[in-house]
Amino acid sequence: MKVVKELGPSLFHSLRLLLVPTSRLLNSKNEPLPVVVSLTSIPSRIKTLHIVIRSLLMQDRTPKKIVLWLNNDLRNKLPHNLVSLQSAFFEICFSDLTSSHRKLIHSIEKYPNEVIVTCDDDMIYRKNWLRLLYEEHLKNPKDIIGNCTITIKHDDVGNPLPYKLWRYPDENEPNLRATVAIGAWGILYPPNSLSKQAIDSDLFMRLTPTADDLWFKAMALVNGTITSQAETTPKEPIPIIGSQKVALKKDNITQEKNTVIWEELNNHFNLNQIILGK
Repeated sequence: MKVVKELGPSLFHSLRLLLVPTSRLLNSKNEPLPVVVSLTSIPSRIKTLHIVIRSLLMQDRTPKKIVLWLNNDLRNKLPHNLVSLQSAFFEICFSDLTSSHRKLIHSIEKYPNEVIVTCDDDMIYRKNWLRLLYEEHLKNPKDIIGNCTITIKHDDVGNPLPYKLWRYPDENEPNLRATVAIGAWGILYPPNSLSKQAIDSDLFMRLTPTADDLWFKAMALVNGTITSQAETTPKEPIPIIGSQKVALKKDNITQEKNTVIWEELNNHFNLNQIILGK
């Protein structure tokens, strides 16, 4: 039923974006925001990925740069409708990494002094998405900002509860260190907001091979960075029909993998001590 409800908006907005001439997309007249948008993708979504990029290029305040990080296996296998969007504003780069962590870690290395915003590869983002997120950043320039967040929950003795019980943000939660940003709606990372260990691929592939959001949350905690829920958010991004048949997040939650992964992170970095101030 949910898919049927999403079908109309997805088709409408996809068609709207596809009707915009490429020349118009690549010659935006608005003043770019000082932000790099960074994302990654998987082979099953490559055919519809150009729609996501078009939605980013059609923001009412565009980013100074959009960087797409793909695995090297996709080199020379990309559709023309995606490759043709490359310009001074949009760049396709390649990586040896096979995990979704590449959506952020390579851009941290390449643009260490820039504000970086991550997004998903299966969503159409509203025209005010980036502007509103950046305005939230101006209010709290040192915080990681999420349009969608959850709160880490603990039992009476301070042990973290299963991941599925973390939902949803608790307005009465006084401990801002317990807030976790979720990737699909977009996350803004100020420069130097993560620990230097964030780019340690051996470590994150051992501890969080399928949970990049939890890895980045751990790296924020180790670095002493607060994660904040955006006060003003755009309408929910529109899923691209047919692009979500393969999704790590479903597997992670259903099989309680995120609970196990957080336990591994907690044991390695003593995260409870940081969150609870013990």
